[in-house]
Amino acid sequence: MIANTSSSRREFLLSSGVFAAGTVMPSVAIGQQQQAASQPVGEDQIRPPATQAVAIGRSDFAAAEKLAGIQFTDSERDLMAQSINEQLAILASRQKLPEFPNELAPASHFDPRLPGAAMGQPDAPVDVEMPRFADPAGEDDIAFAPVTKLASWLRHKQVSSTDLTKLYLERLKRHDPKLKCVITLCEEQALKQAKAADDEIALGRFRSLLHGIPWGAKDLLDTGGIKTTWGAEPFRDRVPTKSAAVVKALDDAGAVLVAKLSLGALAYNDTWFGGRTNNPWNLKQGSSGSSAGSAAATAAGLVGFSLGTETYGSITSPCLRCGTTGLRPTFGRVSRAGAMALCWSLDKIGPICRTVEDCALVFKSIHAMQPDSDDPSTIAMPFEFDRSREIKGIRIGYDPAWFEGQESNDLGRAALEALKQTGVNLVEIKLPDWPFDVLLNILLCEAAASFENLTRSNRDDELTWQAKEAWPNTFRQTWFIPGIELVQTDRFRRQCMRMMADQMNLVQMIFGPSFAGSLCLITNNTGHPSLTLRTGMKADGTPHAATLVGRLFDEAALCRVGMALEQRLAVWDRRPNLTT
Repeated sequence: MIANTSSSRREFLLSSGVFAAGTVMPSVAIGQQQQAASQPVGEDQIRPPATQAVAIGRSDFAAAEKLAGIQFTDSERDLMAQSINEQLAILASRQKLPEFPNELAPASHFDPRLPGAAMGQPDAPVDVEMPRFADPAGEDDIAFAPVTKLASWLRHKQVSSTDLTKLYLERLKRHDPKLKCVITLCEEQALKQAKAADDEIALGRFRSLLHGIPWGAKDLLDTGGIKTTWGAEPFRDRVPTKSAAVVKALDDAGAVLVAKLSLGALAYNDTWFGGRTNNPWNLKQGSSGSSAGSAAATAAGLVGFSLGTETYGSITSPCLRCGTTGLRPTFGRVSRAGAMALCWSLDKIGPICRTVEDCALVFKSIHAMQPDSDDPSTIAMPFEFDRSREIKGIRIGYDPAWFEGQESNDLGRAALEALKQTGVNLVEIKLPDWPFDVLLNILLCEAAASFENLTRSNRDDELTWQAKEAWPNTFRQTWFIPGIELVQTDRFRRQCMRMMADQMNLVQMIFGPSFAGSLCLITNNTGHPSLTLRTGMKADGTPHAATLVGRLFDEAALCRVGMALEQRLAVWDRRPNLTT
């Protein structure tokens, strides 16, 4: 995602929107031993034997020192030359091992919890009321309805899951040529799932509020027997044998999977092997990434909701661009088993919806209720959501500098004032002036390790996007980040965790423009949850958004405050014009 830690490079990354593994890009079946039915590149091959010892002298060390940012004397270089081949032999010996499958995580794993750090508690369990809404007035009324309304129509038999599924399938086919948000349409399976949902609902058996509702999955979430391509040419025919944990969870909830949605190749940006995914509000503009298709399809009313992933901005950025609502959960809150691994210590999976309450409902179905042996980073914590619980007096931090000048326009300042009017207490904060871009070393090294064989085999040349900031070049450059720098970055990460723990002991949330300062980079590395929601419409007719960051495991409070702000601003239901 980044070739260096310069501010201009970081700005490009943010404008492109990074996954996350994706998402998280999100996201990974850590420790899972079963391999996909179609082998990833070179998975069944033994690496070439270690290279023979080579003569290395002063000039070689001098050149390498420039890349490592250190300098030695000639006598020190001569001494290293006497033993360096032993080190090279150790490095080369690892290549004799069979290639590691993508889901095999490092032995160490990240835990965002620190002793004494403030963490959220779930709301008390409540029975969700299901009011009866008026019958839908037409296609758009159904297509752009929030999950809460779709669930009510299904529960009161005003629409059927089969009718909903057919409607969304038809819209996916009609609008995808312009949006390029679909990689695989799951029509046959979706219609079977919809019929099964109708049969159960007819008998009064309701699995969840998502029962019978069509949804779309970012195409790095495995679906057994259905292609999961990671948006990348070398994997476009990859068919896994089992489904990701979150896909199984939504199957159990009765939701209907209608499409595998696009992502920037290997969870970066919005360009994949089928082209660029476009913003429904402005087709001349990409939808941002890497959860590009999930945000575009949800914004365009092509699915009831979707799942995205984030490593560094890949839920936040496309939701900002497309005007959808995205919940990035606390790291470890959702099992990543069966999801492509980009960065094992950063990837997260979360919902992308039309409203804040929808995000809470979807999150309730996918959060980890027990540890997952296939994802050792999973942290099982309870989640309940009470939309009626009072938010008055909640302390929310903000930096006034984030709302000054060109970085944030009048819509940002208006959102801050609207938040104040909800009854919360706004508190001025100031984050330390640290070189937070250093944290990018973790993302870069983990991502390059995840796809080492693409670099070694030269199959990275098959990726459509070939530029200095694209993955192929970034993976290559990352080989020159010294191991010592990675360890020191990890230590800085813990320092950032302590800093954020101090902040969150003073306030319960932080509010600002979605990419204010380094907040997105910091909180992805510290594991804090965030909620990005639409806060207005710009003069060019495209959406504007802002982001709330919460305490660890405080998604319920985030959603309650987000709902109050959403209701006060009253802009969530604006629809893009898909006829032009």
